[in-house]
Amino acid sequence: MSQKPPALTSPSRRAVLAAGAAVAADAAVRPLMAGEPPPPAPAVVKDLKDKTSTLTFTEIAHGLDDNHHVSPGHTTQILLRWGDPVLKGAPAWTPTTQTPEAQKLQFGYDNDYIAFMPLPYGSKSSTSGLLCINHESSRHALMFPGYPAPRPDELPKDLVDIEMAAHGHTVVKIDLKGGAWTVDPTSSFNRRTMATTEVDISGPAAGHKRMQTTEDPTGKHVLGALAGCAGGYTPWGTVLLAEENIHHFFGGDPKKTTETFGLQAMGIGTERYYGWYNYYQRFNVEKEPNEPNRFGWIVEIDPFDPAAKPVKRTALGRFKHESATIAVTRDRRIVAYLGDDEVFQFIYKFVSAKPYDAKARDLNAGLLDEGTLYAARFNADNTITWLPLIWGKGPLREDNGFDSQAEVLIDARRAAKQLGATSMDRPEDIEVHPKTGSVFVTLTKNSKRTPLMVDAANPRPRNRAGHILEIMPMGANGEVDHAATTARWRILLKGGDPAQRKSDTAYNAGITENGWLACPDNLVFDNQGRLWITTDGGNDFGIADGIWATDVDGPGRALTRHFFRCPDGGEVTGPAFTPDGTTLFCAVQHPGDIEDAHFSSAPKSWPDFKEGVPPRPSVVAIRRTDGKVIG
Repeated sequence: MSQKPPALTSPSRRAVLAAGAAVAADAAVRPLMAGEPPPPAPAVVKDLKDKTSTLTFTEIAHGLDDNHHVSPGHTTQILLRWGDPVLKGAPAWTPTTQTPEAQKLQFGYDNDYIAFMPLPYGSKSSTSGLLCINHESSRHALMFPGYPAPRPDELPKDLVDIEMAAHGHTVVKIDLKGGAWTVDPTSSFNRRTMATTEVDISGPAAGHKRMQTTEDPTGKHVLGALAGCAGGYTPWGTVLLAEENIHHFFGGDPKKTTETFGLQAMGIGTERYYGWYNYYQRFNVEKEPNEPNRFGWIVEIDPFDPAAKPVKRTALGRFKHESATIAVTRDRRIVAYLGDDEVFQFIYKFVSAKPYDAKARDLNAGLLDEGTLYAARFNADNTITWLPLIWGKGPLREDNGFDSQAEVLIDARRAAKQLGATSMDRPEDIEVHPKTGSVFVTLTKNSKRTPLMVDAANPRPRNRAGHILEIMPMGANGEVDHAATTARWRILLKGGDPAQRKSDTAYNAGITENGWLACPDNLVFDNQGRLWITTDGGNDFGIADGIWATDVDGPGRALTRHFFRCPDGGEVTGPAFTPDGTTLFCAVQHPGDIEDAHFSSAPKSWPDFKEGVPPRPSVVAIRRTDGKVIG
């Protein structure tokens, strides 16, 4: 998500700059046959009346203020706020007298990915379930009174301990009663995963010498699941936390360690948003150079078993994970689509070696430990080549700095680059269409791409508004095959204001006044196969971030409509529907995070709007006033 979560000083207001947007028209979905020329450029839709949408909600206007807004005919409920009790014995949140002990029992900060897991297990209930939420970051300037702009080493240990307890993951039972959702803070299902929670490490990298530390000479156990951005869930009912911006947590000089190259490849030493390394040796790379290698993985959490340890699945590679979206092949193998959320990084997929067993849940426990990780090369002819990250093949050899498959996975970025994967414009969320099997990828933005660096899949220099790609994972027989090593791709839409980019004639500029969006981030599909899009970067264009929706096929393809917008300084994340489509959950991160904002000065302190209460990241439940399906 946000690339600047816990700033040492509140970030400056970003200037409103010009940008462009456009959307691609339909192209054929069938696989490209050998020797066949690439498809023609998308046709230009010159008049908006030529496009119609299946979406019927009333679109809201762009805007930028201190509150949230939703399409008329819908209600919003603030379901969970930072500090709300979620475990037995949790005290009420007191903003001026916070303690680490209380925070361990309360809802964490900067809620991100959301999964709704129906109760009982295996049901399709839309009235009772477990809400599973990642906590990506913390922002001490907004969290703590008296610390408007501290450097990391100015934050005392008790506040550092609160921050560490505010990260991780929350599982909480919720129920729909009388048209409103209620949280059950006493449920035995509820749990908090934090920076101090013991997590197992499994898969090919477990136990490798670069995973071993003073506290854990086995290299198979670690404290914490950190920087949980987007994620995913599995067919057997577990949730996947994607560790993203792990470089924020470490101090010390990488050049003074034996891990210099590996640390620098993950950005260690470039940004120090937390002062944890002053109190906990494991976060100081000069003292524990291998500790960062134990972060940047996909973490599997079983919300139905509070006693089960979280597990880092190293077969899925180490990088700044944004998502882990699961698809199932025809032979029931598991495919996980993964994005590395940084400019010029790569798109991956993992294909399990063994099939998923729908009848024996326990047999799927290690399914994500064996298989093949691939990185994507986007070709100019609208095809994709999936490149396997297998030790001993191609450049991934010992004489090239890889001593084993474990090292290939620890240094997945370096391996993908050497294989010739395509550097993308900040890959974030990836979601699979529930009916067609097409895979949609958000590329949030990349202002660092120069005109000489553009390519077919990243066609805009200084891409400040981002775009969305569609991948068609078709096998040779034309059927959907997520395990295939080739695929086709096309652009769904480009972000930005179409009125400001008339020169891009290759794409449709007919979009509603409020329909255009900038910096697409998270995605979710509804039951009708419509795509719902959250954004991260709207403030750069003078509008609030929010939620838009669009058809992905038919005449309404890429005709985005504005549904929800969040308060100034915030970012919308984690959209998730109940199975019946009548509730849409979303998370608002870091509300009020604008120029020079701190605990007592943030504008109007959404969502409480009370004197002495700072802004609070919160989960919002959206429903139609008539209780019918959203959309």
